[in-house]
Formats: sequence, structure tokens, C-alpha cells
Amino acid sequence: MSSVPFHYVDLRAFCYVTEDESLVEDALRRVLPEAVDLDRVESEGHYGDPILVLSVRVEETAAIATVLDSLDDLPATERDRLSGELDERVTEDCSLFVSLDKQAACGGEIRLGDGIAMRAKVESYPANRERAIDAVESAGVL
Repeated sequence: MSSVPFHYVDLRAFCYVTEDESLVEDALRRVLPEAVDLDRVESEGHYGDPILVLSVRVEETAAIATVLDSLDDLPATERDRLSGELDERVTEDCSLFVSLDKQAACGGEIRLGDGIAMRAKVESYPANRERAIDAVESAGVL
């Protein structure tokens, strides 16, 4: 990766009452540098079930690079899929969205799926969607 074209990366995972909190935390940490502290917010589901929301904002360049390097562990077909879907994954406010499989991450694997939400704010000047897509492509992130 030649550069890190992001201002920050937000990651979030929900831990439901039926899940082991330490396993969900380990899954989220699979894509994070070791020194990052997670925010924990207790919430409540529609039927009153407790939900723990684990989240973090990564802003340091080296830490962002660690998160992006974890995407290198995606299978080649999924990396190709991400590259082909950049047009749908980058929003008008220059945010790139990727969702990773929480269950696979619990098992030590990085795959696309549900459970770990990633939002990366793309650096582009002037800030517009087309330039953001170009910035991601030219940096070789995906």
C-alpha cells in the first residue's frame, strides 16, 4: 500500500446476550492494532435484551494501515468483489463502507459478511465521491 488515503476508520460490533463478549472483542481486535482501546456502550434491543456495542475510531496513520492491511487477508475473490463494488460502497460524503463476518473473525479468518461494520472516511480534495473512489483505487487499498 503506497499511502493511507483515510482521515479515520470507525469499526463497530454488537455483542448480543447470547454471545461471549470476549469472543466478540477478539473478533474486532483481529483487524486492529494491539494498543487500541475499545469503547463499550450498553444498549437495549427491541424486546429489552441487553446489547453491548463495541466500537473504536482509529485516526493514527500507522493504526489505519494496520486495519487496511487486515483486508489483505480477504480471499482473492472477495478482494475483487470489493474493488468491483467501490462505486456502491463509497458515499457522497466520501465514506467507504465494508462489513466483515464476525463469526469468521472469531475463528481467525477475515471474510466479507455481517457483524463488524467498518466506515472509512476517504481523503480527497476537493471532497467528492468520484475523487474519493479514485483515491482508494490509486492507493491500492483494495
